[in-house]
Amino acid sequence: MTSSKRAPRVVLPRRGTKLAKTLKKPDKELVIVTGISGAGKASAIKSFEDLGFHAVDNLPLELLPDFARLVRKSAEIERAAIVVDIREGATLDRLPEILKKVKKLLPTRVVFLDAQDAVLVQRYSETRRPHPLGRSDTVSRSIVEERQLLDPIRNVADTLIDTSNFNVHELRAHIQARFGQQDETRQLLVSCLSFGFKNGVPLDADMVFDVRFLPNPHFVPEFRRKTGQDPKVAAYIRGFPQTVEFLDRVTDLMLYLLPHYVEEGKSYLTVAFGCTGGQHRSVMMAEEIGKRLKKAGYQVKTLHRDMPR
Repeated sequence: MTSSKRAPRVVLPRRGTKLAKTLKKPDKELVIVTGISGAGKASAIKSFEDLGFHAVDNLPLELLPDFARLVRKSAEIERAAIVVDIREGATLDRLPEILKKVKKLLPTRVVFLDAQDAVLVQRYSETRRPHPLGRSDTVSRSIVEERQLLDPIRNVADTLIDTSNFNVHELRAHIQARFGQQDETRQLLVSCLSFGFKNGVPLDADMVFDVRFLPNPHFVPEFRRKTGQDPKVAAYIRGFPQTVEFLDRVTDLMLYLLPHYVEEGKSYLTVAFGCTGGQHRSVMMAEEIGKRLKKAGYQVKTLHRDMPR
């Protein structure tokens, strides 16, 4: 295995970064950004920078406890974010051990970025950059090797973000929604996500509802090329009594759970609805539940991972 280690790059918060005047003073916090190469760590660390974090790219693991002590004692640094990834090389397997020491010094969260293999290969093809593990093997095989090396770190991550369907701007918005400081009356941000089981369950879903028990509009010729956003398709799905009962039961469940999530300090929740292809039933469900939660006063965004563009 080859490692493309380079000197740490310290990124200070940009001048002119606008923070709302209503924000409460943040507590000390350290965020460790890690994950699969090509999943968007560079964009993520820039997002933390925009949020006012003191950002460091590729800090050597041996310096991590010292850095945590520095943040804890510093009057200038309230929140910090660092990138630790495969460039660390052979010492990377020590991260779980070092992380235990760091968490005793400072509140610390580990954010692991991941993406589907096909997406990663495409990104490397578009950028024409070599994989950090070297040029001696194919990108696909390097990704498999990297997953094996990072598996212990993935298991200790506090937050897992699947960037497969994010562009740069969407990833930054996602980071800002999850980690941006808000006032004491902050609201939970709920993502209602549709997907197709044939493409796998979303990695970052907090709750998953399987709606494949509903009749499939795919077998109605008139609806086959349409999506669950089409009024006629939505009306067809809604026309079954089990659909109505399911919507009411899920709405009641969510309205019961969400206040408890808010009370526990959770700021972001992804609720996923899956059907076979992610085109009809799951799309309609995500749209409808999203509308109901918005009506109840929650911040909601609706995403459709596998719906045809």
